[in-house]
Amino acid sequence: QVQLVESGGGLVQPGGSLRLSCAASRITFGVYDMGWYRQAPGKQRELVAIDTNGSTTTSESVKGRFTISRDNARNTVSLQMSSLKPEDTALYYCYARARAGPRNEYWGQGTQVTVFA
Repeated sequence: QVQLVESGGGLVQPGGSLRLSCAASRITFGVYDMGWYRQAPGKQRELVAIDTNGSTTTSESVKGRFTISRDNARNTVSLQMSSLKPEDTALYYCYARARAGPRNEYWGQGTQVTVFA
């Protein structure tokens, strides 16, 4: 069974930084698109950033502040977040999507990021 385990969430003041990491197991990591979504209370889950075969897409709301990166040797994907704002407060989920075949999708359990003044 595929596992995605996030880490690195926490409490931070506005303007601060956090780095989220996701470790994937039981997965052929190199053939999966890897990304991060987030969901704030009362809102729909939204894409933050995704790495699609080396090409990255970042939400306009975090562009210039968040950077996604992946390490295929370690089966990890990270999200470096800087200049955090209160509106970045959400549960952040790691996401994996197969590039071919049945296009299986997997989600992590989520890690909480809270930005408070």
